[in-house]
Amino acid sequence: MKRRLFLAAVAAAVALPVGAQTVTLNGASQFGDDHAFTKALVRFEELVKKYYGKPINFVLHKNSALGLEKQYFEYMAQGKAVDYAIVSPAHMSTFSKAAPFIDAPFLFRDLDHWNKVLDADVLKPVADEINQKAEVMLIGYAGGGTRNIFANKPVKNMAELKGLKVRVQGAPIWSKTFAAAGMAPTVIAYNEVYNAIQNGVIAAGENEAAGVEQMKFFEVAPSLNMTQHAITIRPLCFSTKTFSKLPADLQAAIIRAGKEAGAYGRQIESSEDTAKLDTLEKAGKLKRIPFADRAAMKKAVDPVMAEYAKEIGAEQLLAKINAL
Repeated sequence: MKRRLFLAAVAAAVALPVGAQTVTLNGASQFGDDHAFTKALVRFEELVKKYYGKPINFVLHKNSALGLEKQYFEYMAQGKAVDYAIVSPAHMSTFSKAAPFIDAPFLFRDLDHWNKVLDADVLKPVADEINQKAEVMLIGYAGGGTRNIFANKPVKNMAELKGLKVRVQGAPIWSKTFAAAGMAPTVIAYNEVYNAIQNGVIAAGENEAAGVEQMKFFEVAPSLNMTQHAITIRPLCFSTKTFSKLPADLQAAIIRAGKEAGAYGRQIESSEDTAKLDTLEKAGKLKRIPFADRAAMKKAVDPVMAEYAKEIGAEQLLAKINAL
């Protein structure tokens, strides 16, 4: 009840016509001050204030105070309660089939390629579709966590990867690509991965450094095999309904700040990734195993990715990403 009243009050604040009074924008994050997403949203606020140069209020609701990312996206689409947030592309699939594709495995060759794709605005068709159908703007791109395979044994090449029982995410593209690379993928609930490896149901899983650290996967799977098969993309979103009510100079400040805050978030998350792994390895909790066949792995998966892109109408998008 308390949360409902609070949301109603927030919605009322956002809905006020823009005039003499100071504009208030509400943001949301599932995480606390130390998380890369929260830091990127704080930077967004600072940059908007700097570029706008007039009085403006920001309220950032942290630690899931307004629910989870899925809810933030729905609120932004409705133009109430949340004006800006960082949201996983998976939560946009209702409005755009291509949205989860930008987060798919084996899409990027490396961090450099990933940065080039984001800086070249290649994802504009996806952003346009989401804006048109959900009335949510993608104004910047954070993310940057590199996902690797953690296993109970070292895996150095394609031959050693063959038949590896590995847990993957529920989206079909993950099972298809991992099978094409010669592994035996299986979908298991995230919170059951640790026990499944411990009990020999599977031998491996895949995640970025933050997940490996948080879930203590290194205790049952101390070999972190550096396949670098996926790099996360986490769009910084802004409600189109809110945006349309704002003065032109504030709109310009939001667009400029969104792009820069996203780039800042990417830089933080990609550098934190390495720092976390350094700490874990120095403490003797895991060992990074170089993977020699990254290119061969991607080559085996490319036909599956092409077929999937065709299925969801993202052929041109995939071609542009590969061409960079």
